[in-house]
Amino acid sequence: MGWLLEPLTYPFMLRGLIAATLVGAVCAVLGTYVVLRGMAFFGDALAHAILPGVAVAYLARWPLSAGALAAGLLAAAAIGSLQNRIREDTAIGIVFSGAFALGIVLLSLVRTYTVDLTHFLFGNVLGVSPTDLMVTVILSGGVLLLTAAFHKELVLVAFDPVLATVLRLPTSLLRYLLLFLLAVTVVAALQVVGVALVVAMLVTPPATAYLLVRRVGPMMGLAALFGILSAVAGLYASYYLNIPSGPAMVLVCTAMFGVSLIFSRKAGRPR
Repeated sequence: MGWLLEPLTYPFMLRGLIAATLVGAVCAVLGTYVVLRGMAFFGDALAHAILPGVAVAYLARWPLSAGALAAGLLAAAAIGSLQNRIREDTAIGIVFSGAFALGIVLLSLVRTYTVDLTHFLFGNVLGVSPTDLMVTVILSGGVLLLTAAFHKELVLVAFDPVLATVLRLPTSLLRYLLLFLLAVTVVAALQVVGVALVVAMLVTPPATAYLLVRRVGPMMGLAALFGILSAVAGLYASYYLNIPSGPAMVLVCTAMFGVSLIFSRKAGRPR
């Protein structure tokens, strides 16, 4: 058991473990809606659309997470409003490309290479500070609480929006709620896996669970388990093999998906 306990003697590893566990769970839970509704492109677009907020926060010497959260919420609101006039994938493409281009322009104003900004883009769970951990706990906890409170309504809107309208549920507000929760989830995961890899943590664990179970509740629970296992295993691999933490987590959850794909005897949309 020495190899399992040794990393935990270091405070930075303990903080990283807590952050990775939270991110693995919350990404998998919200990712279940992403997989069931076919919103993987939205998750990827949202992760890149926060780039302007990161750049503005860095140039203004503000907390990077604050800029990312503001940009993510604005991007989610923009996509949600455009969906009323044009197709969802078209709205996502417009907001994603415009925001990403703006972020690149703003980043070009940064003349020096910065470790902080690089870690924000590609993740560095071993560099999670006490402040970063507190932000992750607050954001992840808020997302999980709201998801639990509105789970039935979000599932109904995802599978049968007509029935949700007949029952007089606020479908537009629920749609915006899901978009905002995804934006907050992306920001919470940035320190751990970074912009480039956050979509993998949103999609792969739920997709793995999708192969094994047919009901939404068990799928969400199993996805959270896969997300946590991937995060923890990737963190230990990063520590012992001296490899980047974010990619290690994604490779672990991708391997889990591959094994499930080979050995699964059940497939199909959860009911």
